[in-house]
Amino acid sequence: MPSNYPGFKYGADRETYSAAKVKALESLLIEKGIITGNTVDQILGYFETEMGPFNGAKLVAKAWVDSEFKQRLLADCNAACQELDFPAGMSGAEGEHMRIVENTPEVHNVIVCTLCSCYPWPTLGLPPYWFKDPTFRARVVREPRVVLKEFGVTLDDSVEVRVWDSSAQIRWWVLPMRPAGTEGMNETQLADLLTPEAMMGVATVQV
Repeated sequence: MPSNYPGFKYGADRETYSAAKVKALESLLIEKGIITGNTVDQILGYFETEMGPFNGAKLVAKAWVDSEFKQRLLADCNAACQELDFPAGMSGAEGEHMRIVENTPEVHNVIVCTLCSCYPWPTLGLPPYWFKDPTFRARVVREPRVVLKEFGVTLDDSVEVRVWDSSAQIRWWVLPMRPAGTEGMNETQLADLLTPEAMMGVATVQV
């Protein structure tokens, strides 16, 4: 899912402008001795290799094949994370209190942070542009079905849409429905189907 999807338009120079601002801030922090030249690369590398959507995908895949684990995940996401072989810190910064809600044929959940961009970093990685966009944050609360349709998710009128507002206290994310035709897949194969968008409720899982 590209960040520049229909309904949220960005200028062609957005990336160049943002990179220039980041570089200027980084240079200032290095000059003042607050960080070193390697600090930013180390942090980004950590979230590329240790904390990212691959963790959430593993949790969802296991929940799809293990009903008892699914109940534990829904009851206490942080405790369920401790059952798997994840790196230390899954319940640390940006993930102290994670909660997960389940999509069903009757209910579709979508996540937003109306105040800023609170996001479950340990399970889904760094928040994407669209999640931080003020337009998304305002519209998905007022007209969730319209916004979901812009993402490519069209729901029947009989399906209830629930919008969950993340905060510094609770980071919400979604347990998507397992798609039909995946009965013979193992956990690794199932995990490969998951995307951050599906685990935030703005996409469905495709085979």
